Amino acid sequence: MLTPRHTLIAATLLLLTAATHTHAQSGNLSIDPSLAAQIEAIPAIDNHAHPMLSPPAYATDRNFDALPVDSMEPYTDPAGMRPTLPALHDAWQSLYHFNQLPPLDASGLKQLDAAREAVRSQQDESYSTYVLDHANIETMLANRVAMGTGVQPPRFRWVPYVDTLLFPLDNSGLASATPDRKQFFPLEDALRKQYLRQLGLASLPTTLDAYLKQLVTPLLQQQKANGAVAEKFEIAYLRSFGFDDVPQPEAARIYASLLHQPNPNPAQYKRLQDFLFRYIAAECGRLSLPVHLHTISGGGGYFSIAGDNPLLLEPLFNDPRLRHTNFVLLHGGWPFVHEIGALLQKPNVFLDLSQQSLMIPPRTMSAWLREWLELYPEKVLYATDAYPYSSSMGWEEAAYIANRNIRQSLGIALTGMIRDNEITPARAAELARMVLRGNAETLYNFPAAQKSPAQK
Repeated sequence: MLTPRHTLIAATLLLLTAATHTHAQSGNLSIDPSLAAQIEAIPAIDNHAHPMLSPPAYATDRNFDALPVDSMEPYTDPAGMRPTLPALHDAWQSLYHFNQLPPLDASGLKQLDAAREAVRSQQDESYSTYVLDHANIETMLANRVAMGTGVQPPRFRWVPYVDTLLFPLDNSGLASATPDRKQFFPLEDALRKQYLRQLGLASLPTTLDAYLKQLVTPLLQQQKANGAVAEKFEIAYLRSFGFDDVPQPEAARIYASLLHQPNPNPAQYKRLQDFLFRYIAAECGRLSLPVHLHTISGGGGYFSIAGDNPLLLEPLFNDPRLRHTNFVLLHGGWPFVHEIGALLQKPNVFLDLSQQSLMIPPRTMSAWLREWLELYPEKVLYATDAYPYSSSMGWEEAAYIANRNIRQSLGIALTGMIRDNEITPARAAELARMVLRGNAETLYNFPAAQKSPAQK
């Protein structure tokens, strides 16, 4: 009897073989069949995703994101994330045995929901791991406010949020900047209150030194003790990159003078945020917790794309005090794909393929994936950004589709490198394993999986 993983491998190999013949006829790149088989045989470590809990907690789960994007004003979705995407059919069929073609009308969506619910009921608390099995993912880093039913180690590893620690003052002025931030800052304020309760604090400490010693550092330590393997910033949704190096005495004066003031001076408040970011990043380095940063044109019609340019982060990476902190630039920085690739020369900077593995078709993404692999192959991480995007694409479908897209992109990129005599077939197989899991094993100090004879 075929397991879900074997079924997925067989189906993907058929697709890759078909793609090989199609590309050969059209003059496009094709994938070496032997390499494709090796790529499909490697269970992945997913560096970034937002899995939802298993039943019975699934229906009420809102901890999959500190800043959920499902209540934003309407904006233009990328074509690869729309309900018309043909690949949704394959995901529905694999996950739920649902055989209709997208897009679905209201009746079709009800039938899809019924098919999903049948599988969830059958799998119960094993549902979330069932999804991983069908996406050929061994371990998923769960970017969540809190873990819960079905989303637990060893298959899921926790990455919590710390943006709220940067904004301890009155945020009503910042919230008025855009409709999106009007929704986001109250959520950050609520999360900070939750963190205060967790640490037994009735209110914010009155001095910066106490804030650092009673809230910031203890929270990071508590999260690591509770299983966190990294810390996540969604800062690009709240303000632009560009963190000045602010002395602690100046930050302390700002904190004390503005703590109880409404609408604090924006320029001074930014200086405090800048200090706090560097302090948190340094503490993460001390605690061996990599810092995850959103770097892609994000959701929402008010997202600041220019403010998300990863080059604005270079002073952080050049700071000797932060060289013991590893930074992972999530989502590969699109549209700044060349700029982010150049930043990989910094010894403590990595990137992952999440979200663009859904937004960008494999043929297109393979071009800059190849560029990164030609330069810094040990810095590139597999990741899906599985997320409950819509009624047509839940986190389950996103994981399935992103997994397939990444493996196809990787096959195209490595096959081209073989044919151009840049690497040998053996090196291509090694690079595939590095991207799919080996680089993550090294970064997070995860135990290496037993290699198959073909991978040894």
